[in-house]
Amino acid sequence: MIKLADHPNNPHMDRPPSKVNRLLGVAIAAAAFFLTPGLASAQTRDHLTDQESELVRDNQQLDKRIEVFIKAVDRRFAIINGTPQPTPKKKEKDKDQEEWGELPKGTRAELLEDIAGILDEAITNIDDVNRRDEKNPLISRSMRALAAVSNRYLNALSALKNQTRDVDELSAIEHVINNANEIVEVGSKLRPPAPDSDKKKKKP
Repeated sequence: MIKLADHPNNPHMDRPPSKVNRLLGVAIAAAAFFLTPGLASAQTRDHLTDQESELVRDNQQLDKRIEVFIKAVDRRFAIINGTPQPTPKKKEKDKDQEEWGELPKGTRAELLEDIAGILDEAITNIDDVNRRDEKNPLISRSMRALAAVSNRYLNALSALKNQTRDVDELSAIEHVINNANEIVEVGSKLRPPAPDSDKKKKKP
């Protein structure tokens, strides 16, 4: 789990750690305990495509890796919502397809479980960096980015929840909502970002 506040002087947090650690523990543990028997088969499904996994491996810098996870989630929401992807110029389209490959396939419930798994993996990546170097500025930057999109995901999930009566879909939606809520709550406890050094007042 992410333990951003294990150290009393952790630079990323605004308040004592006990509640934050518990919340983050729930965020990670949710992946293991929120699946219903009907979705047990989803555990054997990779939540990323082969090319998405390769992009994760290629992007070693934490904030760039989180960007990959966010785009992977966005691709699945676009399929679930029937939202067409923006049509780039042919050269850009070819490059995007070469990098990202074909769109992920699966039922709506499977795609939603993919999203839950991607959020879990994003949290784990932040946790890994935090354990090695809790003062790394990329930790709070990445957590803010993840929290910001999680707010957007919650709005989309609320609409989806009202549109379906499928048991597997509803269970998967609750799984993602749980993870997204935990991310948002932890993100709200981060200290405000420090002003950029290039914005300092110039001496007269």
